[in-house]
Amino acid sequence: MNKIKELYKKYEEIIIYLIVGVLTTIVSWLACFVAKFFLDSNISFQNFLINTISWVVGVCFAYPLNRAWVFKSKNKHILKEFGGFAASRISTWVLDVLIMWFFVNIVSFKDLLLKLLSYVNLTFNDLDTQDKIYYWFVKIFISAVLVTIANYVFSKFLIFNKKKKNKTDADESETENKENKE
Repeated sequence: MNKIKELYKKYEEIIIYLIVGVLTTIVSWLACFVAKFFLDSNISFQNFLINTISWVVGVCFAYPLNRAWVFKSKNKHILKEFGGFAASRISTWVLDVLIMWFFVNIVSFKDLLLKLLSYVNLTFNDLDTQDKIYYWFVKIFISAVLVTIANYVFSKFLIFNKKKKNKTDADESETENKENKE
């Protein structure tokens, strides 16, 4: 039991990040799922809108959880921090949109995927179902993995970087102390 506690303490931030990431992904994909009722992912611009809606919902959901639970930020400049968080997520939103556009609208390996699925007795004759299976395969196994890794790196080293924040807070405290002495 102590070994489990040690491992948890050692990897606490990553474990909580993955939990928050799963929750964020679920919320984001629910937004994507709802958007797909109204938009067609086979049309490039509508595919772009689906992914953008999903991204906005994900960022708004993820920030407070990452701030409070994952990185335990004490930064007093919440709007500035959120701006940095959203800005870093813009790059991964671009990554998501490009991956989805590239693999859904430009280069498809749908036939290969369907062939592989047929080897395990999963066949789909309906073209619409095939498109949906392929779309979600790309979304889950390519885009989500790359976006999750990039988001963690940005959050850990750019947005919630405790060393940088602690130095900034220390500088602010030092400035306040000097002002109070004068």
